[in-house]
Amino acid sequence: MTIAQGDKLPSVTLKTNGANGPEDLDTGELFAGKRVVLFAVPGAFTPGCSNTHMPGFVINADDILAKGVDTIACLAVNDAFVLGAWQQDQNAQAITMLADGHADFTRAIGMEKDASGAGMGTRSQRYAMIVDDGVVSYLGVDEKGVEKSSAETILANL
Repeated sequence: MTIAQGDKLPSVTLKTNGANGPEDLDTGELFAGKRVVLFAVPGAFTPGCSNTHMPGFVINADDILAKGVDTIACLAVNDAFVLGAWQQDQNAQAITMLADGHADFTRAIGMEKDASGAGMGTRSQRYAMIVDDGVVSYLGVDEKGVEKSSAETILANL
C-alpha cells in the first residue's frame, strides 16, 4: 500500500552521516513534533537528481526553512557514504541526508520502484512530502520529470 496524504509515517531506522561516520536515525524521532520536508530521489549522482531535483532544494532551503520547516531531508536507496559525498558535491549542508540502504523505509511506505533494467536494482520513486508531526500533509510523486516533487512545488504548498 502506498502512503497517502493524512497517513502517519512508519518508524524505521535509517543511516545518516554523523561526526564519526554513519549513525542510526529513527524516522519516528526525526518526524516527532516537527514539520519536515522529505524528498526522495532514485539515486545520488544520477543526472535528474543532481542537475534538477537536489539543486532546487539547495537554492530554496532558506525560503523553505523560513516557512516554519524544522528539517529538510533527502532520502535515497544508497549508503550513507555515497549520500555524504553527494551532499558535499551538491553544497547541500542544509539538507539532512537519509540513507535507506536496504529500502526498508521506501518499501514500508510503498514507494519502491524496480530499476533493474538500468542496473540499479530496487530504488525509490521520486517524491516529496510535507510531514507534520509524523503525518503526511502533502505528497507529490513524479513518474517522469520533477514537477510534483520540486522545491518550488513544496514552497507553494507550505
